[in-house]
Amino acid sequence: MYKLIKPLIFSLNPELAHNIGVLFIKRGILSLFDSSPDEELAVRVANIDFPSPIGLAAGFDKNAEIFHEIFKIGFGFVEAGTVTPKPQYGNPKPRIFRLKEDLALINRLGFNNVGLDEFVSNIVTNKSVNNSQKIGANLGPNKDSVDRIGDYLEGIRRVSKVVDYITINVSSPNTENLRDFENSNIAELLKEIENNRVDDTPIFIKISPDVENKQISSVIEATIKHKMNGLIVSNTSKDRKFRLKSKNIPKDGGLSGSPILSLSNEKLSFAYSIAKSSIPIIGVGGVSSGADAYKKIKLGASLVQLYTSLIYEGPFLISKINNDLIELMKLDGVSSLSEVVGTTRLRS
Repeated sequence: MYKLIKPLIFSLNPELAHNIGVLFIKRGILSLFDSSPDEELAVRVANIDFPSPIGLAAGFDKNAEIFHEIFKIGFGFVEAGTVTPKPQYGNPKPRIFRLKEDLALINRLGFNNVGLDEFVSNIVTNKSVNNSQKIGANLGPNKDSVDRIGDYLEGIRRVSKVVDYITINVSSPNTENLRDFENSNIAELLKEIENNRVDDTPIFIKISPDVENKQISSVIEATIKHKMNGLIVSNTSKDRKFRLKSKNIPKDGGLSGSPILSLSNEKLSFAYSIAKSSIPIIGVGGVSSGADAYKKIKLGASLVQLYTSLIYEGPFLISKINNDLIELMKLDGVSSLSEVVGTTRLRS
């Protein structure tokens, strides 16, 4: 079915197509693709029981409007956001670009969202449909904020009672100077979060694929020191060094999809070599198959997220990945995905 309507979807402006898709999802269209993960895929990470390790990355359900519907296609968890304390428009349009030949996207959205008040209200309303669904909230600061640490603290305070985990987004390439937290200010930020933490809701730190390994080491050190609960590797890439086939590629914005699979895997493998089992890692970047997801798990990811491949492959992709993971587990003779986490290391 998706193959039939994909040409129509791709004939539209990407942001318009997304907004129309959200409207259809609200009306229950994903019931046509209904699928539930097999019990064999269940994993426990950061004291949370996930029915599957496959989650939807932040950016698709920015305002927590449709996560309760998205679970119908087999996701084990959904990360909503990025949300900022106050509503903001984001960057000027156009701000999403398809790189069809590369199965990739470039976005320079700039944290467009409805703000914490409506975001939290949406979660409370929609989570009541099924309280067992595992939801994360991805937090960022307002573009014009004079106190970005304060913005993160407000976000944590507001969402911690209504979500299962929180992501601190310090790696979006589309908010000016945000990545400074990765480069030099991460310890200060995480110390403030530790000192102002309101409960034990797990907190993950999301990093960029563009950072040097020494920066990853510093982030991991601060994450452990200040009692954060995990790492997400990685966000979109500002780099254009990839061998892209598409023409007229925008210079600004974050690249996601197939081209960043290798880079994100390199960063994941290195991060796991430093963190070991001290903190769990969520692997993100370029996943479009069960084999891709399984490789990330073997490289050290306890959970895996995707987004861009869902746009190109459609809703049946998630059930296919879940089924492929079970087959790969059988081939390896394991009964739980936790048995293979970190069993492979990329050669330097």
